[in-house]
Amino acid sequence: MCNNLLQFAHVYAWGREHSRKVVSMRFSYKYKDYFKIHNTDLVSFPLYLFAKYAAALHILPTASFKHRDCDHAALEQMMLCHRHIVVSGWFVRFYDLFEKYKSEICDLFTVNEKYAAPVRQRMAECESATQNKDSILRLGVHIRRGDYKDWADGRYYYDDNVYAAHIAKFAAMFPDRECHVYLSSNDPAIRAESFIPSSGEANVSIHLLRGNAIEDLYMLSQCDYIIGPPSTYSLVASMYRDVPFYRMDKKDVELFRLESFNTFNYWFRRINEL
Repeated sequence: MCNNLLQFAHVYAWGREHSRKVVSMRFSYKYKDYFKIHNTDLVSFPLYLFAKYAAALHILPTASFKHRDCDHAALEQMMLCHRHIVVSGWFVRFYDLFEKYKSEICDLFTVNEKYAAPVRQRMAECESATQNKDSILRLGVHIRRGDYKDWADGRYYYDDNVYAAHIAKFAAMFPDRECHVYLSSNDPAIRAESFIPSSGEANVSIHLLRGNAIEDLYMLSQCDYIIGPPSTYSLVASMYRDVPFYRMDKKDVELFRLESFNTFNYWFRRINEL
């Protein structure tokens, strides 16, 4: 979902810069009504069907950014030369334009209230016992399992104790704050108690809301800090409010420092540096 979001957003930003309308093919039939974009004319299932088959029959030209080493300049020139064109491939990149129109992109992908409101309510309930609301510090932790057991030879498939160690170190950075830790994972077997720091930080509360993909995305976006392995999911969560993000490129907790957190724009431009 988040790969598709970023892919479309690159092309949307290019279209805004060149006064072209860009309709999302993927969001025209996937991800239900998760985002505000579904209430706009930037999605259209009939147009998706037309474009899909017109491209397959070579009625519409296709600018294909399918390879990392594709000729980006030549493909962009192709986009400029055709008023109607299909753009495909994961390696379409217009970073400067993305950042220029980032506020519009965030607005288009605002999570619809039917998913956002229940998450806000549950987070408020989790924090209701904290008397001093100003002391609350939210840490979102993205625990990627599933396909990560094999992807990149399992390099980013971390055990529970790795995340628990990072949570403990984070809490130690803010001894005067009440740390509410919100877990997001595609592993149905995880348990909140597995991530309680063994050193027994009294200021840590672990929460596992077990939301679906869009609910957890919104939950992470409402945190003050986010940590997790390389993934566009946690990256997009940090995008909405420029939430400081620590990308866990390695499991070594000794590398984890407050200054290791950085902005969405920083990590976005380093999305392939793994």
